Amino acid sequence: MQPYISLTGRILLAALFLRSGINHAINFAGTQQAIASQGLPAVGLLAILTVLVLVIGSLSVLLGYKASIGAWLLIGFLIPATLVFHGSEMTQFFKNLSLIGGLLMVVAYGPGPISLERTAADKPHK
Repeated sequence: MQPYISLTGRILLAALFLRSGINHAINFAGTQQAIASQGLPAVGLLAILTVLVLVIGSLSVLLGYKASIGAWLLIGFLIPATLVFHGSEMTQFFKNLSLIGGLLMVVAYGPGPISLERTAADKPHK
């Protein structure tokens, strides 16, 4: 049962970030506008980095391939995003803290047995 629990946890955790990354890419102008509204520099670069980090990080966690790196990418995104965009929104602030907690669990315990990382490690070397 445990292998399926860790897989389900990764799917649920990654789904939010993947959807967000896709939405930011589809509404790229809106992403840039949101970044600009906070007075941040290099709006275009930050918007591109946002999409890349969200999509790459979420796919890494979802598939369980280099999941720790993907989790750290998402944590690295969440900390400034939470402080800059959600500092005064307590529900969003604590939701993001909870997401960081879930991502730290991926870092600490790995992706679990049902993952690309585990599958690659189990293959015999020639």
